[in-house]
Amino acid sequence: MHVGDLLQLEELDLDLVWGDANLLSRTVNGVTATDLEDPTRFLRPGDVVLSGLVWWSEADGPARSTRFVSAMAESGAAALLAGEETHGAVPADVVDACRTHGIALLAVPARISFRTITEAVYRRQWGDLSRHPTDHFALPGHLRTELDRLAEHGADVGELLKRALAPFGTPDCYLLTRSGRTVCRTPSAPELPAARALEHLHGDAGETLRVEAEATPYDTWYLHVPRTGTTPPRALHETAEFVARFRHRHDRRQAARRRAGQDLIALTERQDTDSGSLTNALESCGPLAEGPWRVVISSTGERHDDGSAGEALTEALRHLPSAAFAVGTTPDAEVVAVLRSTEDDLAELRAAWPLVQGCRPEIPLHAGLSTLVMEPSGLRAALGQARFALAAARRSSPTPGLVTAVEDLSSLESLLAGIPAGVRRIFSARTLGPLVDESTAAHHRLLETLEVFLAHNCSWTRTAEALHLHINTVHYRINRVQHLTGRDLSRLDHKLDLRAALLCR
Repeated sequence: MHVGDLLQLEELDLDLVWGDANLLSRTVNGVTATDLEDPTRFLRPGDVVLSGLVWWSEADGPARSTRFVSAMAESGAAALLAGEETHGAVPADVVDACRTHGIALLAVPARISFRTITEAVYRRQWGDLSRHPTDHFALPGHLRTELDRLAEHGADVGELLKRALAPFGTPDCYLLTRSGRTVCRTPSAPELPAARALEHLHGDAGETLRVEAEATPYDTWYLHVPRTGTTPPRALHETAEFVARFRHRHDRRQAARRRAGQDLIALTERQDTDSGSLTNALESCGPLAEGPWRVVISSTGERHDDGSAGEALTEALRHLPSAAFAVGTTPDAEVVAVLRSTEDDLAELRAAWPLVQGCRPEIPLHAGLSTLVMEPSGLRAALGQARFALAAARRSSPTPGLVTAVEDLSSLESLLAGIPAGVRRIFSARTLGPLVDESTAAHHRLLETLEVFLAHNCSWTRTAEALHLHINTVHYRINRVQHLTGRDLSRLDHKLDLRAALLCR
């Protein structure tokens, strides 16, 4: 890029005050904005210098102009872009100094900000560099300073990403987690559903860069630019470094929130907790102050969990667009969350759960949800519901990556799945009596006949057809079942007892 190219950028509307063809052909290497009387230590060869001329005064204008412009010349600066806002026009002393020291002088209208000029210069530079690829184009020095300042003052990561990529025209860029959740995106980037985001992360298109920050396998961050060549590789790496610093600060600030969440879960678990204490604990968690709520429990099914259940549950709940939640553990090492919820959140969580499961396919994830709770006093009962739903999920769903809600327990089989295995075995043994011993061939045949008989609504004819037996044989076997179990299959309650006993085996 050359100095003369700046005059061709219509959005800048710069005026050439002084400069011949030779000066306008100088190469622009960067931009420095300064209003110091002696800017020497901040200048580099090829810089265009932005100055509002605050240092100039009518009393000693010539001397100050000479000092400023001569410093530019000695440093090898390419041109002076002088703002007209302070003095209404570029003073004649400055024009004379530029003519004397061979520095091109361009006037900047008052309505044009220096930021606009800086971004335009770096966009144009990157356009030139993209036609002659290089990995060495870095973020401008002034921009690095600004990003540091923004991070220190608590700017969100979306603002950091937008500012870091502004010199390159703010291309479409996403900050994604390993499960496909969008942490933030640049303003021009369209919304990216999680499943589609995973395709981007694992595909060959665009550029993807891992953010090197402390993270779990479920919420590792990635910078993803869908179109290759829109951002210099080194600049993208530096952007990822700033994002990593943001995450470090952000995670430190979340420590207090995690403690408040643990306190809430501990109170929910205790039998003697009063409603007022629960209300205060919910208020300490900020957005959880108002309900309704659900209680969620997660498990990996492992005897010695390595923390994966808590990490996975936290990431899954972050997929919910409007949810607030607190996560903690019980004394029995259960991972529990209280979630401010709506009816739609259940579907959202179910959609996100397989994506989170996919982050570590070797560790099976299960989750159980309570019904909606309208008052804090109902949280303990909701915790029991979630436990029951989790137990049902682990026993009735061998495929991981699914979520079971209490509302799903709409059949006898799903209801029984949540009962502890020891209780199920005892009930089955007491109800089936000697038939529980299937090692005896006769007992095995009787149990098979009973199952088919109940499945065909106690129809003698259809049972005989299904088993390829004579109907009298079916009558004989069912009578034996009734004799051995002490149950009357003409009674509905006895039918239900035997059906439940079969399911509990």
